Amino acid sequence: MNKVLKEIISTLLYLLCVLGLTWLVITFVGQRTEVDGSSMEPMLSDEDNLLVDKLSYRFREPERFDIIVFAFQYKEDTYYIKRIIGLPGETVQIDEEGNIYINGEILEEGYGREVIKAENIGLAKEPIVIGEDEYFVLGDNRNNSTDSRSPLVANVKRKDIIGRAFVRIWPLAKIGVLRHQ
Repeated sequence: MNKVLKEIISTLLYLLCVLGLTWLVITFVGQRTEVDGSSMEPMLSDEDNLLVDKLSYRFREPERFDIIVFAFQYKEDTYYIKRIIGLPGETVQIDEEGNIYINGEILEEGYGREVIKAENIGLAKEPIVIGEDEYFVLGDNRNNSTDSRSPLVANVKRKDIIGRAFVRIWPLAKIGVLRHQ
């Protein structure tokens, strides 16, 4: 009987350690997430599965063009995936031709699927000053994305950023590290 009890305790301790390590990894290192929608096409597609790096932003700040995952402020357990365009302290504006300006200079980037249409400029029609703990984000599918141009999202606070989309793990045909810069 004593041997059986030792075996049960040993197994329970092992399972507790595995659960504890799993919790630590998911909480502080990384987690899996699934893309819902087409706002990041052509880079990411609906139902792509990604691993989110939660560790690197503990040692450095997010950078322009990073693809981030952040909590949506109006619905619990809802996360958005977008690309950082504007950094803390900068001013962002989009003109009628769809040009993106950072501090009055045109942003040179090639991530947008297409030119932003005038009707999709939203809040960025007027200059948006980004707070010291905020980021301006856009989806790559610029005319089909709810992002910082919308009052629903607006500027993303640093504390709401979960991490950086790092690796696509599904579908297998598209598996690989994501290009940020």
